[in-house]
Amino acid sequence: MGDSSDTISENLILENLQNECATPIDVLNGVAGSMIAHMKAGLNVDGARDLKMLLSYVNSLPTKQETGLYYALDVGGTNCRVLRAFFGFIASGLWELVNWEFEEFGTQKDTKREIGFTFSFPVEQTSLNKGTLIEWTKEFNIPDAIGEDVVACLVEAMKELELDMFSVTALVNDTVGTLAGARYKDGDVKVAVILGTGTNACYIERTDAIPKLNSQGNQGHVTKHTIINTEWGAFSEGLPLTEFDKDLGTDLGKQTFEMMVSGKYLGVIVSKILLKMAESENLLGENYKPSVDLSARELNEMQQDDSDDLKIVGSILNETFKVETNLNMRKTVVKVIDTIAKRGARLAGAGIVGILKKMEQDSEGLIYGKRSVVAVDGSLYEQYPQYKLYLNEAVKEMLGPEKFENVVIQLFQDASGVGAALLADTK
Repeated sequence: MGDSSDTISENLILENLQNECATPIDVLNGVAGSMIAHMKAGLNVDGARDLKMLLSYVNSLPTKQETGLYYALDVGGTNCRVLRAFFGFIASGLWELVNWEFEEFGTQKDTKREIGFTFSFPVEQTSLNKGTLIEWTKEFNIPDAIGEDVVACLVEAMKELELDMFSVTALVNDTVGTLAGARYKDGDVKVAVILGTGTNACYIERTDAIPKLNSQGNQGHVTKHTIINTEWGAFSEGLPLTEFDKDLGTDLGKQTFEMMVSGKYLGVIVSKILLKMAESENLLGENYKPSVDLSARELNEMQQDDSDDLKIVGSILNETFKVETNLNMRKTVVKVIDTIAKRGARLAGAGIVGILKKMEQDSEGLIYGKRSVVAVDGSLYEQYPQYKLYLNEAVKEMLGPEKFENVVIQLFQDASGVGAALLADTK
């Protein structure tokens, strides 16, 4: 243990951390209010501040009247590395699918097939099946792809393999796909949120409340509503940041909300905190030199450990960092995990409330007083029960019990692919 008078104990670090990460109701309401302001700014002709508020060109949602066979491709944060090489890989997989369908079902290889293409990165769309990549998120960095039409990239790769039987009829963000897929199952779905490796949200907006759409002469829009992709991962105003977030944010750039809320970074932040504790008070022993970061899965396992000696916590710390720990060390680690997970979940809840309040402000009675479903997909929400609990508690706290009674936050697994396939129906 350190002996100098200016040495900060792990208890003081923890206390400071808990204070800095606190999300009382006034902080959450401030976040929701700022979210609404940035949503409105992003819908204006002049464009976005933090939130891009991207047009999806989805004019109608599934009605359960869809018929036929449709295909979905899903390119997201866990399965895309090099864009052009990946599209070539996808195209070769489609060719294998064509052969398999012929062998198994006798489907002729030249049978026309429509694809809904889910692409989980910010895209500026000009129609339902055209859009250029704005920027990479989730630490991807392939500069040559920025500004390119992602559908054209896929079509080019398919042409090289003579896959002319495929037609990409819908390009959708994964949140948009989730909303469409969930809406097919539940007609009260109005918002969709991804809480997994990354995070994002979309919602159903009135077309007459979108100035930048109206300035374009409603091109491609003949209905009263459309889906807006918020790209809320870039939101930053009023968030309870710590030195550890700021340190990580220097490397990540603009995705502040995503950094604090999503599964990819929760473990990274916890690992940074433990490193400072190790350096100041030797919390995890002299051998604590983290070369890897904890994952959200490991955070969940440690937080769920109810054994008297926190055996699972000790085992994970030993396997990950090669350190031996006593019970007090393990208790401190669990408190750090709880602090960061709770903050992330409650901020996600504040974001959801911000969207619901914006929708209610625009159309009084749309949300409050009737059943409104928020569709959630993603491994973080699905597999981290404490995170899920904290998120729901925050939404209830902000809305109040009466309004919360009509708000359903429901998990819809793998809805984005289903939604993309449904949106591929051009009939």
